[in-house]
Amino acid sequence: MSETTGVGSKGRQSDPVEWNDMAAFLAIARHGGLSAAARDIGSSAPTLGRRMRALERKLGRELFVRRTHGYGLTEDGERLLADLLPAEAAIARATLQDSKTALPVVRITAGTWTMLALADRLPALIGDPPDLRIRLLQREDVLSIPRREAAIGFRSQRPTEGGLAGRQLRRVEFAPYATRDAPDHWIVVRADTPSARWVAEQCGDPTAVETDAPRLALDLVLRGMGRAILPTFIGDAHAELERAGPIVSELGHNQWLVTHDDDRHLAEVRRALVRIYEAFG
Repeated sequence: MSETTGVGSKGRQSDPVEWNDMAAFLAIARHGGLSAAARDIGSSAPTLGRRMRALERKLGRELFVRRTHGYGLTEDGERLLADLLPAEAAIARATLQDSKTALPVVRITAGTWTMLALADRLPALIGDPPDLRIRLLQREDVLSIPRREAAIGFRSQRPTEGGLAGRQLRRVEFAPYATRDAPDHWIVVRADTPSARWVAEQCGDPTAVETDAPRLALDLVLRGMGRAILPTFIGDAHAELERAGPIVSELGHNQWLVTHDDDRHLAEVRRALVRIYEAFG
């Protein structure tokens, strides 16, 4: 599929629209802005901006709401996105079928703690011999499954958006952890998370160290610098750590494996889902 034909708002046929422009539109729609989309497709933000203005002129429709901090989609843009996603998926499948060596890519998004657990289970996820290429997208914020920013996401609640499928995993619990001889003060992750708020609101003990990186908090605890709230699947995996208190019941939550209802029928996504569930279910 090399090009499509656009029709202007007055019903006349416009200049042909290249598929590369549609692919650029999809990248901007997924990322919500020019800079990230440009990095994704190997272009520049100014070039993408010019291409999208030209695309809107060819189609005779406004596709984007241009904001200071990003691009949103108009109703016409949402309709075009819905029309293009099946075509993109078909092209991706055809490309993979034509390739004798390329492994299908499955993008997985999760927060720091789940990513650490995923890293320990990667051999089981990619297969032996490998039949998947796993792309790990570590983010504390939530990437959009409907916009295909990721194929699979770990979530702390059941998906409610239309078109999403979810499967519940084991419950996540939290507790304080420290080494045996660690000083009796807290290492706090400076973030708007339930565990950080719990330490700030419930504990009268002093806070000696603060960090904005959850992984650094774990490293500091392992070095005996204090105690921190950790998921039990992380704390219990390190023999040098002990629970420095009971499980904090109010921080526990269910965990869900979420994917798009269409994508879960793709062979590579289905394989990844089954393997993740076997490891985390």
